[in-house]
Amino acid sequence: MSGAAGCQGGGGGGDDDRGPRWRRPWKLLALGLLSASSVLAAAPGAGAMSKEEKRQLGNQVLEMFDHAYSNYMEHAYPADELMPLTCRGRVRGQEPSRGDVDDALGKFSLTLIDTLDTLVVLNKTKEFEEAVKKVIKDVNLDNDIVVSVFETNIRVLGGLLGGHSVAIMLKEKGEYMQWYNDELLHMAKELGYKLLPAFNTTSGLPYPRVNLKFGIRHPEARTGTETDTCTACAGTLILEFAALSRFTGTSVFEEYARKALDFIWEKRQRSSNLVGVTINIHTGDWVRKDSGVGAGIDSYYEYLLKAYVLLGDDSFLERFNTHYNAIMRYISQPPLLLDVHIHKPMLNARTWMDSLLAFFPGLQVLKGDIRPAIETHEMLYQVIKKHNFLPEAFTTDFRVHWAQHPLRPEFAESTYFLYKATGDPYYLEVGKTLIENLNKYARVPCGFAAMKDVRTGSHEDRMDSFFLAEMFKYLYLLFADKEDMIFDIEDYIFTTEAHLLPLWLSTTNQTIAKKNTTTEYTELDDSNFDWTCPNTQILFPNDPMFAQSIREPLKNVVDKSCPRGISRAEESLGSGPKPPLRARDFMASNPEHLEILKKMGVSLIHLKDGRVQLVQHAVQAASSLDAEDGLRFMQEMIELSSQQQKEQQLPPRAVQIVSHPFFGRVVLTAGPAQFGMDLSKHKAGTRGFVATIKPYNGCSEITNPEAVKEKIALMQRGHCMFAEKARNIQKAGAIGGIVIDDNEGSSSDTAPLFQMAGDGKNTDDITIPMLFLFNKEGNIILDAIREYEAVEVLLSDKAKDRDLEMENMDQKLPENDSHRQNSEEATSAFQDVGEVSEEPEEERSDVADPDSLAPVNADSDSISISNQDSYVPEPDEASAPEPTCTQGDNQPQVQKTETESNSKVNWDNKVQPMESILADWNEDIEAFEMMEKDEL
Repeated sequence: MSGAAGCQGGGGGGDDDRGPRWRRPWKLLALGLLSASSVLAAAPGAGAMSKEEKRQLGNQVLEMFDHAYSNYMEHAYPADELMPLTCRGRVRGQEPSRGDVDDALGKFSLTLIDTLDTLVVLNKTKEFEEAVKKVIKDVNLDNDIVVSVFETNIRVLGGLLGGHSVAIMLKEKGEYMQWYNDELLHMAKELGYKLLPAFNTTSGLPYPRVNLKFGIRHPEARTGTETDTCTACAGTLILEFAALSRFTGTSVFEEYARKALDFIWEKRQRSSNLVGVTINIHTGDWVRKDSGVGAGIDSYYEYLLKAYVLLGDDSFLERFNTHYNAIMRYISQPPLLLDVHIHKPMLNARTWMDSLLAFFPGLQVLKGDIRPAIETHEMLYQVIKKHNFLPEAFTTDFRVHWAQHPLRPEFAESTYFLYKATGDPYYLEVGKTLIENLNKYARVPCGFAAMKDVRTGSHEDRMDSFFLAEMFKYLYLLFADKEDMIFDIEDYIFTTEAHLLPLWLSTTNQTIAKKNTTTEYTELDDSNFDWTCPNTQILFPNDPMFAQSIREPLKNVVDKSCPRGISRAEESLGSGPKPPLRARDFMASNPEHLEILKKMGVSLIHLKDGRVQLVQHAVQAASSLDAEDGLRFMQEMIELSSQQQKEQQLPPRAVQIVSHPFFGRVVLTAGPAQFGMDLSKHKAGTRGFVATIKPYNGCSEITNPEAVKEKIALMQRGHCMFAEKARNIQKAGAIGGIVIDDNEGSSSDTAPLFQMAGDGKNTDDITIPMLFLFNKEGNIILDAIREYEAVEVLLSDKAKDRDLEMENMDQKLPENDSHRQNSEEATSAFQDVGEVSEEPEEERSDVADPDSLAPVNADSDSISISNQDSYVPEPDEASAPEPTCTQGDNQPQVQKTETESNSKVNWDNKVQPMESILADWNEDIEAFEMMEKDEL
């Protein structure tokens, strides 16, 4: 959505002309928001960013986009996505499956299609024209492949429609695209028909997946057996499908999308007016009954409001307002947004938030409700300042819950819209921080790599198409002035994938009779509904520093306080008594506690093995409030039990390649060891050149100690215990060790984190650090040795800043004696790796000492929990820790602890040569040098 388009209302005029006449009504409606921007922009003492600095930051965004886009086109196209660590394309079926994430890939050059209108927004019209020709010539939509209906709609159909929208705009201007004859629109229509079979259900809700070639029910379709879909998956179709109908005059697409929205609306929980996360596409029953504004629901709310903006149908606005009132009543606990149960909205469903909710402040700007937008955005920004990126999920006390960050654009989106609404230069500084963090922590020679773990700074070999489609679009618009654009962005609305749809579609091919299908609206006392077109008197009542006054109390919310949202049950009690018993205080031997449990409907059973089992029967509680207290107690007990298990685990570590040409830009996720140096207590880490040992399995005395001394030893998994390998390389003089998995194709992208256990004996004699790399990550280091011979790495608990000193020294001394010496040693050591594959398989010993297993999976809990009558949290919810005040991040990922297993040696020359991977990195290094001079 664009800032001014966010203020649109109604259907506009009845004129189907694309000339100035249709533009005027929209411009007038946008006046409120634009005037708000003007007030703060002109405010004295606001610390406005200079025009020159804005221009420089805009140019940085352009350079970053060029880096990502050119590497995709050079190393990945026509594949769907770029793998930036290995500099190659991701082709579905040729890489290890990542589960549902891969459903976005359809062998249709996803990233290129998703990027089309971004090229025009960034004034790259020549590149756009070339890209459109490539899409028309190369892309095939008739592939025998099962794809996500939701992802294909927002990324591919939306990308084709956005590309068509800007193509006809450029053609009208008369300079570019004069040859264009609606080819992208024809492809969009073809794709639309391929998605329609998914809607063949009694409810009208689409199947979550469809085969592009065979549809749903064909014997070769390999899909059509699913029963559930997420609310956002079924409710995020109306913009693209309606636009396709309006562009082509074929009404069937808009009809199907409207039917799906109507069904979701009718199935909302009537007393709370909330919707659940997952719904049965045949019966309409809610499968997951928790409700929030993040993953699984987010864009459903977004499309209700934007459908009103684009199509002018009042029923969409009425539905959105009804939902929004419920969100602000139950889910919003400023600055937090916490999921609740749709049937018991006073009860929180979980104690953590996911990163997708970062879009919501931007939607609130479109709504005109500015105060909570500022509050939530500021909270998210404080989390980013602590972790450099927004973790996929974080707890209510701002600890990491899920540590990944796939370079999501939602926070940048909300930053842009808040700046549009307020004109506050503070949001320009926020955007500057985002640019700096992307360049400092995510940039790699072949693009930008997603963060595997924001705590360690390790990378994941992925660069999703939405990074190019959305991130650079919002960042560029944040710093661009109107004269920097070749068209008026206010004439368009953004889809959830930031694709551009023209507002004149509201008056074109209105084949659908406008009928208010919304019934039984709740009478709402909400003055916010008058704010759909915001104005300065409401947003900033005679105070240009209004936004700052809202942000100020939240400045230290992450680091210096531990806010806990008041539970809805507590809130309903006002200043009355608090919940009578918390899980952390419970003692099974306390008679008073047992009496309280009985009142809450919780019974206690002593098991034969000495454990105690808790069972709740809500109907046996003394009152409904006591039943809710019991439900909360059970949930807390599950979380407490899960947290006690996790306390025995170690967090992931990082292996950072710091030598030429990497200079710290490539960070690999490494599994820790339960013995040896604790890298979390040695912040500097261990740095050294790597050397491959003989024998490569490290299970006997090292025969090349001269090559290993004062270096970090590389060895293969198998044959003996990890601790034995560590003792052998330590005796040879190594300063650290990296064990590389021998299972071909294993990767941290698809496998749980691996934790190396001891041998059941005292391991205090091992003083060097030991880390574990899966096969894919280990091959990156081995490939680097093949290409550059001398490879230096840093073993640490968290990735350090890029090695600028070494980078500069490398330019002055491209080849010195120590490097030559290390290169010779590394080469001689690496040449013997192939000998391992000649060892007979039967020589490998199968060592499995039960005592060496770490107690991660041990059942050490004294209490088991069963809830027979009420809500049982999902597995991921049950793992959420009880909020506690903490200044650090002690929340580890779920890990897998194993001893050495009898794995098959498969060490050959299948490794992709680095020559093909790093062919163009010298040019990138020159670009990096220019960036460093600009203090990126």
